[in-house]
This record gives sequence, C-alpha cells and structure tokens, in this order.
Amino acid sequence: MERGKMAEAESLETAAEHERILREIESTDTACIGPTLRSVYDGEEHGRFMEKLETRIRNHDREIEKMCNFHYQGFVDSITELLKVRGEAQKLKNQVTDTNRKLQHEGKELVIAMEELKHCRLQQRNISATVDKLMLCLPVLEMYSKLRDQMKTKRHYPALKTLEHLEHTYLPQVSHYRFCKVMVDNIPKLREEIKDVSMSDLKDFLESIRKHSDKIGETAMKQAQQQRNLDNIILQQPRIGSKRKPKKDAYTIFDTEIGSTSPKSEQDSGILDVEDEEDDEEVPGAQDLVDFSPVYRCLHIYSVLGARETFENYYRKQRRKQARLVLQPPSNMHETLDGYRKYFNQIVGFFVVEDHILHTTQGLVNRAYIDELWEMALSKTIAALRTHSSYCSDPNLVLDLKNLIVLFADTLQVYGFPVNQLFDMLLEIRDQYSETLLKKWSGIFRNILDSDNYSPIPVTSEEIYKKVVGQFPFQDTELEKQPFPKKFPFSEFVPKVYNQIKEFIYACLKFSEDLHLSSTEVDDMIRKSTNLLLTRTLSSSLQNVIKRKNIGLTELVQIIINTTHLEKSCKYLEEFITNITNVLPETVHTTKLYGTTTFKDARHAAEEEIYTNLNQKIDQFLQLADYDWMTGDLGNKASDYLVDLIAFLRSTFAVFTHLPGKVAQTACMSACKHLATSLMQLLLEAEVRQLTLGALQQFNLDVRECEQFARSGPVPGFQEDTLQLAFIDLRQLLHGPLFYVLYLLIKCCLLQATLKHFTFLFFHSL
Repeated sequence: MERGKMAEAESLETAAEHERILREIESTDTACIGPTLRSVYDGEEHGRFMEKLETRIRNHDREIEKMCNFHYQGFVDSITELLKVRGEAQKLKNQVTDTNRKLQHEGKELVIAMEELKHCRLQQRNISATVDKLMLCLPVLEMYSKLRDQMKTKRHYPALKTLEHLEHTYLPQVSHYRFCKVMVDNIPKLREEIKDVSMSDLKDFLESIRKHSDKIGETAMKQAQQQRNLDNIILQQPRIGSKRKPKKDAYTIFDTEIGSTSPKSEQDSGILDVEDEEDDEEVPGAQDLVDFSPVYRCLHIYSVLGARETFENYYRKQRRKQARLVLQPPSNMHETLDGYRKYFNQIVGFFVVEDHILHTTQGLVNRAYIDELWEMALSKTIAALRTHSSYCSDPNLVLDLKNLIVLFADTLQVYGFPVNQLFDMLLEIRDQYSETLLKKWSGIFRNILDSDNYSPIPVTSEEIYKKVVGQFPFQDTELEKQPFPKKFPFSEFVPKVYNQIKEFIYACLKFSEDLHLSSTEVDDMIRKSTNLLLTRTLSSSLQNVIKRKNIGLTELVQIIINTTHLEKSCKYLEEFITNITNVLPETVHTTKLYGTTTFKDARHAAEEEIYTNLNQKIDQFLQLADYDWMTGDLGNKASDYLVDLIAFLRSTFAVFTHLPGKVAQTACMSACKHLATSLMQLLLEAEVRQLTLGALQQFNLDVRECEQFARSGPVPGFQEDTLQLAFIDLRQLLHGPLFYVLYLLIKCCLLQATLKHFTFLFFHSL
C-alpha cells in the first residue's frame, strides 16, 4: 500500500517535471533547449516524456486546425490578393530592373566621376596634411636660411639671436623630422663658428685701430685746438655772441645698433673712410672715424654665450700690448716736430678709443684699468720726452714741442685724464728752452757785434731819426735841435741789441703761454731768463769783442758809449716786462734785472782795454825811439817819434769827447803816466852806461814836448797842471841837484846799478 502511494507520488512529480520542461521548451529559444532535453534523457522517464510531448503536439495541432477553420475564407482571400500582388510585383520588378539598368547605364560616368572625386578628395586631404606639416617646417627652414644669410653677411649677433629662436622656439615643434635632428646637431658648431668669426672681426678691429691711432689722435687734437681757438676768441671778444655750433659730446654713442643691417654696421674694418677736410670746415668727431660695432657685437656674442670674462681678459691683454707699442717712441723722434706729433697722435688715439669703450660698454673696461694704462703711459711719455727733448738745440723746435705737448695735455684733459705731470715736465723743458734761447741769442749778439761798424749812426732825415728813436728809447734835446745831417752818439748795435733783448723776452713769454702759470710766475721766469741773457750771454759777447786782438781804440770808445746807453735803457726793459706780465716791480719777490751791472762790467772792461791799448800804442811808438846817448850835437826840437806819438794821442783823445768825463780823464792820465814811466825806463836801461850832454838835451826836449802836451789839456776836466804831474819825476830827474852828479857818474862809466840806487835815493828823498 505504501509502495503504491510512493509510486503514485513519484508519478505526480514526474508529470509535474515534464510539464515544466514542456513549458520551458515552448518559451525558450530553440538554440537554448539543448540543456533542457539533455535533462530529459538523463532521467529514466523519457518514454513518458515522449508521450507527454506527443500529447502536447496533438493538442496544438487541434488548436491550429480550429484556428485555420475559423480564418479559412480570409486566408483564401489573402491568397487571391497575394497572387494579384505577385503579378504586380513582377511588373514592378521588371520596371525596377529596367530602371536600374538605365540608372546603371546613366550613372556609370557619375561613378567614374565619383571615383575621381574620391581620389581628388584623398589627394586634397593629403595635400592639406602636407601643407600643415610644411607650415610647421617652413619657419624652421626660413629661420635657418636667415641664419646662414646673417652669418654670410657677418651679422653675427643677429645670427646668434636667430639661432636662439630656432633652437628654443621652432625646432621643438618639428623635432621628429630627420632634417631637424641634423640642425640640432649643427647648433653647437654654429655657435662656435659665430664665436670664432666674431673674434676674428675683433682682431681685425684691433689691428685696424692700431694702424689708425695716429689719425684718430690727430682728429681729436684738431678738435681740441679748434675748441681752444674758439675759447680764445670768446675771451678776446666777450661782448660778441658766439655763433659756433655746440661742441660735440666727447662721449657721443654712435648710431650703430648691433642688429642693424646697414652696410656701415657690418664693415669689418674699425676705421671709416673720411675725406680730408679743409681748415675752415668742421673737423669730425674723433669717434666718428671709428666703427665700434665689431667690439659691441663680439662683446654681446660672448656675453650671450657665457664667455664675457674670457672676452674682457683677451681685449684688455691685447690693448695693453698695443699700448706698449704705441708708447715706444721712434729713435729719430727728436729730429723733427712731425716725429713728436705722430707719437702724440698715436697716444691720444689709443686713449680716445679706450675712453669711448669705457663709456659705451658696461664693464668691458673699467676706470681702474684706464687709470693703470694712463699711469704707465704718462711715465713712459715723460721719460721719452725728457730723453728726446734733450737733443733739441733749436729753440723754435722746443717751442713748437711745448705747444704740441700743451695741446696733447689739453686734449687728454678733455677726456678726463690727469695731466699735471705733463705741465710739471714742461717747466723742466722751460729751462732747456732758456738754454737753447741763450745759445741762439749768443750767435745773434755775436753777429750784431761782428757786423757793427762802431761808428755813430748818421741821420739825414726826420724819418730815419724817428725810426731809430722808435727802435731804442733815446732822448736828447740838444741833438733834436741840431739840423740834419746829424749823428746819434751810439752805433747801430745799440738799437739792435735792445730789440733782440725784447725779442728774447717775447720768446720767453711765448713758452709761458698756456702753461696755467700765474702772472707772478711768468714774470719771475722772464726776468730770470733775461738776467741770464744779460749777465752771461750778452756779457760774454761783449767781453769777447773787447778782448779781440785787432780791436781799436775807436771801437773800444764806441763800446763804452754804447754800453752807457744800454745801461740807461734797462729801466725801459723793466717797464716792458711789467707791461706784458702786469706784475709791478714793487711786488714782493720780484726779480730785478741785472743789466746795469752787466753793462757796467763791460764798460769797465772796455776802459781797461782802452788803457791797455793806449799803453801798447805808446810802447809801439817808443820802440821807434833811437836815442844816441853819445851824440855831441845839441838838438833844438823833439824827436820825430815823440811828435808822432803826441799827434796820435791828441787825435785819440779827441775821439773821447762822448765818453764820460772820468773815463777820458783816467785814460789820458794813464797814458801820460805810462809815457813818463817808459821814458824813465829808456833813460835807466842797463845798456845806457854813459851819455853826453847832447843826448840829455834831446831827452829834455822830448820831456818838454810831453809837458807841453799835458799843459794843452787834451781832455777837458783836469785842474790846472794836474796832468803835468805825470811827468814831474822826469823833470826833477833832469833839473834837480842830482843831475850833475848823475852826469859825473855817467862820465865815469859807473855801473847802471849805482845809477838806479842814487835815483831811488833821490826819489825817496823827494
């Protein structure tokens, strides 16, 4: 029973499972029923399932049959309609086929055109892509081409800028192209090439300015000279408005941009061609001659490349070498002024360039570097000038050298260089200049004294008189009243010497110009130099003339007269110096002129020479004396030689009329004393062992002739019988108490020594 119930329960479960499987089969997609069927066959009740499935199929068939029976008429109608539609569809198909055939036939060209259009669109798309790529590459290529052009035209700094843009802006956009990689690899090489080429341009520039430093310096010194001339004109005409153009700034920066494409900025040479200007045209600025763009370009290039310090060291080293070359003077510089001028031009040109570099670049050179170069240049220049100027013997060359040094100093002072040492050195050259002037004026005085006729200047007209008075300060009321022709008391060398002294003073004044000396210093310098001229040069020339062997008494007398008038003119020379220096002689420490002493010494020397010359002339006449100490004839006239001597003395003393009275009197007294002494010596000679009364008579006549000459007053100013005292010893010898004793001694042929002894005793007793 229980088995029956269990079997029945299992049968119900199996039926329910089959029912579920059938529903699942009905509701599941055909492709997914495999697992469901497999579960049926895996079980043991697949036979029942098949029965159940057959039953279900039959049930569905019955339902389908019922439905078909219900809709049969509609189905028939539908079939009929469908048959009709099939006919129409066939017709439509035929029409569509025909239309398609026609369309295919007609659209064949369109298809071809469409294919072509498709191909064109593809090309257009490719072209557009290519253009886009080229648009990215073209700027790179253009920049590279521009870089090459800039390097070809030596525009190195713009080329470097272009290279920077190319590397950082353009190449990264097309870095995947092979040609870009080539460019990237070439960039370091291009930088080195730009660096090397710019350094080559700098070397060319340095070499060029080394060769043209003298031209640069010449232009700068011309500018300084023009400015000084304009300043002098302004000082001389303070009320006249100046119409000159404003002076160019010494530190004008050139209108030369580093990236400029102008031909001027791209020149390799640092010196621009400048035509020679006429003197009345404006001299171009010194910096206008120089194109500094190679320096600027190279400096900027090295700065951009991070090698500025290397560039600065190289530039300074090369310029130091050039400075040493410039400061080396030529061995024959002292021979001509052009040698000094070229030397100064080169130095000025060098420092004008350096000064411009200092003010137009930031740190390429600094003030300490410039000062160091200038100190070296100053010491070497001063040493060279001291050495070479010592060879100069021409005062004109020394004066021109001084003016050139002043211009050299003024030019460099404009650019801010200290030049006090140059002016101190000029004071040393001033002493040398004075020496050369003294040597020159020594020759001038010698020529004047040698060519002078030592005769009073004849005057035949008022014009000649005024001309002489205009040359020499002379005033004589009596001479002015005399009718023409008349004579000045002095000879031609007086106005000539006086004018030459003034010329010497002018020459000294010329050297003191522009030395920034005070009036007192100029006055002191002129007076000291003039004193040297008077006391050394002129005095020596006068002494040489006075001591000449062939000089005559007339010349000596004229020299005394001339020196007297020159002595009187010294006060006018004092006034002349005062007028040109504006320093009063009463000023403390003012040097006095020693001309009075000079001319007094010369006059005293001439006086002594006159005395000596007169004595020599007297001796020459006495050599003609031929006394016959044993003659027995009694003469009645003086000896011929003595008559001639007295005539000579009379004519000579007649010339002494223009001499100072004391000089003429002294000369006359000296001559008479010398004559008396000489006659005494003739009588007391050792050879005169005996003499006759006739000889004594002749000797007495000669002495009487001398006394007569003394009494005649050959020179005015002597008191009565003063001149006769010169012969008193002879007279006393001839007429004194010893005369008879002397006669007996001579008769007895006593020795000359005894005669001399008694004569001494006699003179002593007197």
